[in-house]
Amino acid sequence: MSANVHKKRPGQAVVIHTILILGAAAMVIPFIWMFMTSVKTLGESTAIPPVMVPKDFQWSNYTKVFESLPFLTFYWNTIITTVAKTVGQLIVCSLAAYAFARIDFPGRNFCFLLTLSVLMVPGQVFLIPQYMIMKELGWLNSIQALIVPGLFSAFGTFLLRQFFMTLPKELEEAAKLDGCTQFRIYWQIMVPLAKSGMVALAIFTILWSWNDLMWPLIVNTSPDKMVLSAGLASLEGEHRTNYTIVMAGSMLAIWPMIAIFLGFQRSFIEGIALSGSK
Repeated sequence: MSANVHKKRPGQAVVIHTILILGAAAMVIPFIWMFMTSVKTLGESTAIPPVMVPKDFQWSNYTKVFESLPFLTFYWNTIITTVAKTVGQLIVCSLAAYAFARIDFPGRNFCFLLTLSVLMVPGQVFLIPQYMIMKELGWLNSIQALIVPGLFSAFGTFLLRQFFMTLPKELEEAAKLDGCTQFRIYWQIMVPLAKSGMVALAIFTILWSWNDLMWPLIVNTSPDKMVLSAGLASLEGEHRTNYTIVMAGSMLAIWPMIAIFLGFQRSFIEGIALSGSK
């Protein structure tokens, strides 16, 4: 029987790797098409049948992006909002997650379920209330209007809570015997041990913040306060769109996210795997 099992394994491996290769190709092909479009002429980008490889690579399309938009300003605004949201969520969500996972207080489970209920409501429902709050605070067309609503995440709290629950209670008990306060246990013991989960949440937050489009379009109309997603959306014309410039701008916008994921993918995968182990 063991011989039959070993005979099946090579065939199974071929099937699995074939599926993975097809899945990888399905993910990579759009990026290849986007790059090829970014170096085409306008006529080649709208030709029928489609032109895959341009006759002459139009690298000048990348310089035209900076001529059409204040692209460096968009980049800087995006970096500021992304860093602020990521740091804020790591602090706020980890504090809430630690409290829900390790501190026994009255109504803990109810408060946690109330937090999770936010995930059941579409994000579009909060747009009008958030906009009215920003208006009353006088924060329209400002960077803080992009940052403050994104400082907390119910998903991030759930993710880190599951991670904190996998850590042994003996660590806390030993720390309390040594005279550690609750906050010191959280900061010096639990947070370092939850590094993989924190990295996973950081990558999720960076991706969400970097790609966020609807909220920046609603709360900011000034070009000086726009982020990359909203700025690139302004390139779309009412009757005609220069797809080569749009794709060139998109290529310039996505490379930091690809670099971050490739650099931290091991910690990201580890954090996701361990957060579901309990």
